[in-house]
Amino acid sequence: LDWWRADRYCEQHFAQLLLEPQDSEQASLSQLLQSHHIGGSVWLHERGSVLHRPKWRRDHIVPVLVFGDKTNTKYVKVLSDFPALPAITACAHLQWDTRTQEIATIFSYAVPAFINEFQLRGFVDEEGFVRFALIVHGHHSPYLPVFRADRQWHHFCVTWQQDNGTWAMYADGKRRASASGLCAAGPSAPQAIYGQGTLIIGQDQDSLGGTFREKESFSGNITDLHIWQKVLSTEQVERVRSCWVVEQDLVFGWSSNALEVESTVQEVTTQFLCPGPVEECRVFEVGSSGFSYTPCLQPLPFICRYRKDAYWQLKKAQQESSHSLTSRVNMLAERTVIPENIFTSDVQDMNLSVALGALDVLATVLREGETPVLESSDLLAVLQLLKQVSDVEVQEGEELEMLEQLGQYYVEVTELILEEQNVQTWSSVSQVIRGPMTVVELCDRMVSHLAPLLTAGRTKITIQHGNIGLHRLTVKNMWFGYGSLQRCLSGAGSTAALQAAAASDGGEKSLSTSVGTAVISSALLSDYQEISTSVRYRLQHRVRWEPPCVFSVSLLYVSPDAGGMWSTSGCSVVTSLLDSTACFCNHTTNFAVLLQVYEMQRTTKEELTLQTLTFIGCGVSFCALTVTFILFLAVGVPKSERMTVHKNLIFALAAAEALLMFSELAKTNQVMCFTVTACLHLFFMAAFSWMLVEGLLLWSKVVAVNMSEDRRMKFYYVTGWGLPVLIVGVTLATSFNKYVADDHCWLNVQTNVIWAFVGPVLFILAVNTFVLCRVVMVTVSSARRRSKMLTPNSSLENQIGVQIWATAKPVLVLLPVLGLTWVCGVLVHLSIVWAYVFIVLNSLQ
Repeated sequence: LDWWRADRYCEQHFAQLLLEPQDSEQASLSQLLQSHHIGGSVWLHERGSVLHRPKWRRDHIVPVLVFGDKTNTKYVKVLSDFPALPAITACAHLQWDTRTQEIATIFSYAVPAFINEFQLRGFVDEEGFVRFALIVHGHHSPYLPVFRADRQWHHFCVTWQQDNGTWAMYADGKRRASASGLCAAGPSAPQAIYGQGTLIIGQDQDSLGGTFREKESFSGNITDLHIWQKVLSTEQVERVRSCWVVEQDLVFGWSSNALEVESTVQEVTTQFLCPGPVEECRVFEVGSSGFSYTPCLQPLPFICRYRKDAYWQLKKAQQESSHSLTSRVNMLAERTVIPENIFTSDVQDMNLSVALGALDVLATVLREGETPVLESSDLLAVLQLLKQVSDVEVQEGEELEMLEQLGQYYVEVTELILEEQNVQTWSSVSQVIRGPMTVVELCDRMVSHLAPLLTAGRTKITIQHGNIGLHRLTVKNMWFGYGSLQRCLSGAGSTAALQAAAASDGGEKSLSTSVGTAVISSALLSDYQEISTSVRYRLQHRVRWEPPCVFSVSLLYVSPDAGGMWSTSGCSVVTSLLDSTACFCNHTTNFAVLLQVYEMQRTTKEELTLQTLTFIGCGVSFCALTVTFILFLAVGVPKSERMTVHKNLIFALAAAEALLMFSELAKTNQVMCFTVTACLHLFFMAAFSWMLVEGLLLWSKVVAVNMSEDRRMKFYYVTGWGLPVLIVGVTLATSFNKYVADDHCWLNVQTNVIWAFVGPVLFILAVNTFVLCRVVMVTVSSARRRSKMLTPNSSLENQIGVQIWATAKPVLVLLPVLGLTWVCGVLVHLSIVWAYVFIVLNSLQ
């Protein structure tokens, strides 16, 4: 399929188009594909790209020929020598004068043997369409509609080749007509178009280079006429439409120097705004394991990619399905509306009437269903159908009442699948789809189809069912009431959302979907294309809190595994009242107000500052630890439990900080990054284990412990090194494939692997906090007794000062030794200040 259809196929099967493989994966992927007899190019989905990239337009400064009223004098002669043409393509941008319905000649090419050798003519019919006819060797094609007579610029191409006299007409990048037989009948082979002729723009030649008639002359504007001695492909026609010249086999290129312009024809040089260019999409070259770009319209093989957890959840839903909804819908429709296997079903290209019929039946079954709770497979099947309907292309001339009815059914089906009884069903497919926000995006896509409903007499449309509605004015708006989305968003558990990758846009993001208001969607349309603009909105809520204004980020675009998230980037609170919050955002998308924000996203400058502080702090610590370790060995400090524990803690911490400083360099090599992550995990775990041992050692000094020093040291070594080796070993054995994070060499925060570090650390910090409290109590108590014994007559202020110092001294000394400075980590999400405090305290530990 072409890239767009391939991408749509994968999306409608709850998958994503194959992502660009990492450097280390390319060779093995190439071998795998070759073993399945797949060669050549395979479509790729680029990381970080948007699925439907908006077409951009380029400015193009060109001479435009302005033909005013019809006359028998206005003409432009092309000053080029034409060879014999066994095949030909002629393309131009055209603005048609709609004041007359008489036939007009766009260009005529004449040779001495044949005056009407090659000619393009047109007229405006009663229905307001411009109809073209092609003449070759005096043979005339029928007049066929190519574009509307709306006084706008349109692009056309006509092609012909002598083999069977095959011809085609294109308008605005789409083929409007094609046939064969435009050549002389009889046994002799069709002749090529003769060379060395005269090409006249705007007039029909009744003699070679002259004898023009007013009623057959052209009226309007023309630019960018190019002629090739070959038939251009669909992709090349699209490229030419976008003002990108195909140089190969070009026999005439548009230029003022190549034109003889009659004095009454106005020639103006203008900045012409071209249509969007040919989209080029990324491909993987199977044989060479390289990458390149190719036009997206070219049909190529493709691969749909599933995450394993999503795949098995999809498979499970399919196997446990009773097909009750499927059978009822198909029986009522008397055809297959919903396929029984959502994995293998082909994605059908729907037209408006088929889509309307399918949603009508589905809404009826959902509305009057005997079993109101949807099965997992039913929900996925309904979503698959909604995706197909949202991709329907509305053709010109279709009944607009059907389109409005389609919108009504679409909103009704959306409301019905968001009912409260389906909360658990949404949760059961949380790995496959990123919760009910999927529906918001589908409705957003659907609203764009309502454009033809807007006319000068009807400037707005509103469609509503229950708590969901859409409103279409030049600005399109949607709303999803609090009751509709809130239950499903909360109930879905947002497992997929918890895998969200960090956004790079700065601001805060929430990895949960705890929405406190309705969700609204807003976009500004210009020429049926969305353009971004700033927007103010006010949303009501039921409880008072300090709310952030957020918008929905579809992380399918950032990372297909990520699901979705809410971001505050570019949004701010204008006013916050008891029951509502007013927000300002510098762009349009899906908006809401959140109850909480869990994770802080930082700017690039802040990240760089934190990295620099980490590097400096770890560097200073590493030097200090190394010097201390050498002093312990060289100075001959008496051997004791305390010194042994200190040495092991120093070694583990120094190794961990040295690895941390240089972990960024290992990111480019997958094996090296994996090794560094495992070593970091081991040494940081060992450092914390020896901090635990430091706590246990203190405890043994405070509370009598019935264990000999020799046995204690064996226990300490098992705790300090044995426990970390066990934890790392078990983690690697159970989570080998999801051990390392995507963007740096550390444990994967987006899976449960991180708890193999965080869990033990929280336990150690809890134990050491208890130890510290007990030590401080004993120290303060003994300080009080000593103070009374040594200075019984001292003032109360002096005694209080002694006790404060007795409290502060062990706290200051023991906080870093016991690792309690790491407790700051739980406050990092509150402010960037805590991030700086955390980095400084722990890099200098």
